[in-house]
Amino acid sequence: MTYRGAGVDIDAGNKFVDLIRPLVRKTFRPEVVTDIGGFGGLFALQAKKYRNPILVSSTDGVGTKLKVAFMTGKHDTVGIDLVAMCVNDVVVQGAEPLFLLDYLATGKLSLEVSTEIIKGIARGCLQAGCALIGGETAEMPSFYPEGEYDLAGFAVGVVERGKIIDGSAIRPGDRLVGIASSGLHSNGYSLARKVVFERMKWKPNKRVGGISRTIGEELLVPTKIYVKPLLDLLRHFRIHGMAHITGGGITDNLPRVIPPGCKAVIRLGSWPVPPIFRVLQDAGQVADQEMLRTFNNGIGMILAVAAKEADGVIARLKRWKEKAYSIGEIVEKLYPGENPISYL
Repeated sequence: MTYRGAGVDIDAGNKFVDLIRPLVRKTFRPEVVTDIGGFGGLFALQAKKYRNPILVSSTDGVGTKLKVAFMTGKHDTVGIDLVAMCVNDVVVQGAEPLFLLDYLATGKLSLEVSTEIIKGIARGCLQAGCALIGGETAEMPSFYPEGEYDLAGFAVGVVERGKIIDGSAIRPGDRLVGIASSGLHSNGYSLARKVVFERMKWKPNKRVGGISRTIGEELLVPTKIYVKPLLDLLRHFRIHGMAHITGGGITDNLPRVIPPGCKAVIRLGSWPVPPIFRVLQDAGQVADQEMLRTFNNGIGMILAVAAKEADGVIARLKRWKEKAYSIGEIVEKLYPGENPISYL
């Protein structure tokens, strides 16, 4: 018996590394020391640039959005989602993402599909300005259904200790600036798929009123990467807190950065909600509170800033072609145990 006979093709794995090497090299920063293919990726931290550097790490995956990729046969954007979910969590703490590692696992390695996935990861890294310095491709026969795979990512960034953003600077009177999402991003897909493909029984090529793309295309719009606009903002404004709106929506994510004694007031209707969310809510008969706790509803990132700087922040974001809105404010909590967020 042979390893190939058991379902693992080492030669295909080696060929895959050769195929993706040029894609990966395009993401390299000057600090990258090694090429891909080694036992570990080496990255030279330019410590002299910092007085007291703190490393910030994050890990995440794409979730069941991958099921839509399997259905449509489109695999070149889920890699962007993977990068976004990791680096957006790093940058909200004031850190610059430095490098990323990926993990791709499948039952049988498809060179074509896997290369498309890495193309997306490389594009995401370029958008974020971080290097793809390594990863793992695991071929595991009989572990995954035919044609399916899973993705995970691991990002590392750096921030000066004195510039860490953890929400402790948030005060009553701060304004909340919401930055538009590109769609569902990579959250709520277990509910979205149940509504679209099970309840409504729509096919991926179905066109639904109000949405310019097919429903499959809409569900695969990649997660927005906010790194470069946010790093630019940090050079010009004092941002008191940032929340990446992922699983749990605004309801569960914004309170993660609100300090004791404060609460957030969100003004519904202060930003345009993309049509896909209305479609999902109407088709699935989803309650308003469930929508707010499951999806981002058009806001992928929230910043807490001093009221006098909010308009300047919004104007700066527009230079980056980001749509941003004043969506609420921070107020003082009236009593202990009060909900840290309310909607008007």
